[in-house]
Amino acid sequence: MSANPVIGGHFTSVIRHNWQLNEVEALYTLPFNDLMFKAQSLHRNYFDPNEIQISSLLSIKTGSCSEDCGYCPQSARYDAGLKSEALMPVDEVLQAARRAKEQGASRFCMGAAWRKPKDKDVERVVEMIQGVKELGMETCVTLGMLTDEQTQRLKEGGLDYYNHNLDTSEDYYSEVITTRTYQDRLDTLTRVRNAGISVCCGGILGMGESDADRAKLLIQLANMPKHPESVPVNMLVQVEGTPLMGTEALDPFIFIRTIAVARIMMPQSRVRLSAGRTNMSDEMQALCFLAGANSIFYGDKLLTTDNPMTNRDLVLFNRLGVYSGGSSYA
Repeated sequence: MSANPVIGGHFTSVIRHNWQLNEVEALYTLPFNDLMFKAQSLHRNYFDPNEIQISSLLSIKTGSCSEDCGYCPQSARYDAGLKSEALMPVDEVLQAARRAKEQGASRFCMGAAWRKPKDKDVERVVEMIQGVKELGMETCVTLGMLTDEQTQRLKEGGLDYYNHNLDTSEDYYSEVITTRTYQDRLDTLTRVRNAGISVCCGGILGMGESDADRAKLLIQLANMPKHPESVPVNMLVQVEGTPLMGTEALDPFIFIRTIAVARIMMPQSRVRLSAGRTNMSDEMQALCFLAGANSIFYGDKLLTTDNPMTNRDLVLFNRLGVYSGGSSYA
C-alpha cells in the first residue's frame, strides 16, 4: 500500500494557516490507529502528554437571552424550564472562584447570557476579573458580541482569555442560529485578538452537521492568522424545549477523530473537552486525551447543563496516571 500523502514519512511540527478541505477530509478518513498516532506524536512536541489543564465555568448571568441558538436553553425564545437570573454580585462570583481554585482549577471562566453587554455590565465584569486575578487564577469570560471600547476595557481590566465559539461551519451556521451572523462572530474574535487578549474558540458537534461541516469549522479556526490558544470541542447536550432536541446522536469515534484532527491542525493550542462529558464513558474520554485533548471543564455544571462531578474526574485522572497542571501557551 502506498504511503498516505497526509501522513508522509515523518511527523513535522510546522504551524500552518493554509489548510485545504481535501487535506482535512483525508485526515478524517485515515485508519483510526494512524490518526491517533499522528495526533499523539505532534501533541508530545508541545505538551506534557500526561498533564491536563483544568478550567472551571460559572454562569454569572443566566437566561433571557435574545438570541435563537438552537442548542441553548438560555434563549428567551424557548421554554426549557430554565429560571432566569440577573448578573451575580461580585462577592458571590469570587467565592465560587475560591472554591474552584481549591478543587484544582487554574482558570476561572465566567459566562453571561447576553447578545451583547451594556457598558455598565462590562464594568461589573471587570471587577470580577480583577478579583479572580488577585486569587492567582487565569481569567476567561464569554459575554457575546463586543464593541472596540468594551474589548479594550476588558484588556485593561486584566482579562486573559475571551471565549466566543464559532459553533459550526459557515455553511451550516444558519441552520442553528439566525439572530447573529457568522461574520459577527469573526468580527468579535478580531477585536479580541487585536486588543491582545488570548482567544478561546471552538464549536459544537452533533447538531446534525455533515462531515464536511466539521472539517470546515476546523479549517476556519486553524487558518486564522493566529490559532486560538484554547479550542473547546463540545458534544451537543440535548435539552427539552430547544429546537435541537431529538437530533441523532453523533458517533463517538467521529468526536474522537475531530479531537485528533484539531490537535494535528493546531498543535500548540489547548484542545478542551467541554460540554457533553456527562454522556461520555471514561474510555471515550481516555481516547480523547490520547488524541490530544489536554484541558477539561471541572465541576458539576457547565453554565446550565450537567458536567461530571469533580470526584469522578479525580478518579479518572488517577486511573489514567494523568495530573492537573498549568495552562501556558507553548
